[in-house]
Amino acid sequence: MSADTTPDLLDCIEHETGPNPTHAVIWLHGLGADGNDFAPIVPELRLPSAPAVRFIFPHAPVQPVTINGGMRMRSWYDILVLDLVRQEDAAGIRRSEAAVRALIARENARGIPTSRIVLAGFSQGCAITLHTGLRLPEKLAGMMGLSGYLPLIDLAAAERHGANAATPIFLAHGTHDPVVDISRATASRDMLVSLGHDVRWHAYPMQHAVCPQEIADIRAFLLDVLK
Repeated sequence: MSADTTPDLLDCIEHETGPNPTHAVIWLHGLGADGNDFAPIVPELRLPSAPAVRFIFPHAPVQPVTINGGMRMRSWYDILVLDLVRQEDAAGIRRSEAAVRALIARENARGIPTSRIVLAGFSQGCAITLHTGLRLPEKLAGMMGLSGYLPLIDLAAAERHGANAATPIFLAHGTHDPVVDISRATASRDMLVSLGHDVRWHAYPMQHAVCPQEIADIRAFLLDVLK
């Protein structure tokens, strides 16, 4: 991070569904993966050529992860305990929030307003999506949280910004997820609903993964919010 505290832009993979994109999806991968993890989903979504959408798949920084014995891997923040929430890396979460905000600002500079951007993520990427989206001072087109949870949940009500109070939030989780127990996802869902957010909840008979029905539901959500 530079002296002025502006984060360096993350390296990203980009796919555009047509020339001169007017909309964007910023999609954050899970722990130990990278931007290549979800890039192949773009053609599976079968989105129409208009409006053209720029999909951005950033690579998280490489850093030690405590629960993996300090092994260095791509991670949006450190995971300190297996239950994920009893002890959280608040500083790391906020660093990734700043990095995602910088990616949003770059899309704004490229002519895509925040209101035409969907923020999406899987697992750890879901956590950063929800954390960042709730705090953004500009309205997003939508948020998608896959197989993850809302981190720093006790701070959400106090720190959220009203700009995304009515933004649609797609939440999906596997009923047999051994990595992020579905109870974490339902607690996040219930918190968001209690705060008045527009949550579109989906549960699938799968583990920590993505299934064909989920891809179909993601497509429907994107067609609804990317207008």
